Amino acid sequence: MNLELRQLRYFVTVAEELHFGRAALRLHMTQPPLSQTIQALEAALGTPLFARNNRNVALTPAGTALLPEARRILLQMQALPDLAQRAAAGEIGRLSLAFVSTADYSVLPTFLREFRAAFPQVQIDLREATSDVQLEDLLQGRIDAGLLIPPLSDKAKLDLDYTTVLSEPLIVAAPTGAKALRSKKMVSMGDLREQPLIIFPRRIAPALHDAILACFHDAGMTPHIAQEAIQMQTIVGLVSAGMGIALVPQSVSNLQRPGVEYRALAGKPPVVETGLAWRRDNHSPVLHAFLELLRKKS
Repeated sequence: MNLELRQLRYFVTVAEELHFGRAALRLHMTQPPLSQTIQALEAALGTPLFARNNRNVALTPAGTALLPEARRILLQMQALPDLAQRAAAGEIGRLSLAFVSTADYSVLPTFLREFRAAFPQVQIDLREATSDVQLEDLLQGRIDAGLLIPPLSDKAKLDLDYTTVLSEPLIVAAPTGAKALRSKKMVSMGDLREQPLIIFPRRIAPALHDAILACFHDAGMTPHIAQEAIQMQTIVGLVSAGMGIALVPQSVSNLQRPGVEYRALAGKPPVVETGLAWRRDNHSPVLHAFLELLRKKS
């Protein structure tokens, strides 16, 4: 069956007028080709759509059933140019975005809120993942973009673009009432001497891991690593349980847990960077709309 939109448009007009002459006038055509088009449509469908006599034209049951569907199809076709233009502008579609747990307490909520307000019809697929997993997913094309902690591997730099979205200092997360915190608004590394340390494994976030250890080494101290955990929620939970202290990005202080207090580090603590990475050859309009929103915030 090879139906044409022109046939459906002619059918709807005749069904609305129930008169071939008036329908032909509306369509700016003569009556014979209109009648021929309706007959061809009926032949293609295998059933009459109109009951005709010398005086009256009426819809058959088949014509009555077809009319709302034909109108729906014509409306959908009218919407196609707008749909295509909006898709090309990144206003509709899907964005697959991964993020490290620290981003959930800093840049992610704001980005999502503003992007959702600007592009309400874009579906955002979110997944929490460590930086190493994100880099592999980006290289394999499984996600559009990732909020991660650099650095990028040399292999990743060949295929990915990257921009910094946040730089923040490390602060101390310690159990409430810990001796290192007593009556202090700011903590020195010396105050943390002999405190068990909870830290990310180096394979998960090498830059963050090394920055934390550098704090101890620069102070002439060797940290006692008591626990490793790959999620920031877990690290803060272990601090809350009294398992040790942690050095975390400043935005993690937005994660309030009973039994945990946060303090600034004295001196010039290391700065931890969070950035967005994406495939250089990803031409998704939705991705580029997201990147443009990001640039406007920079």
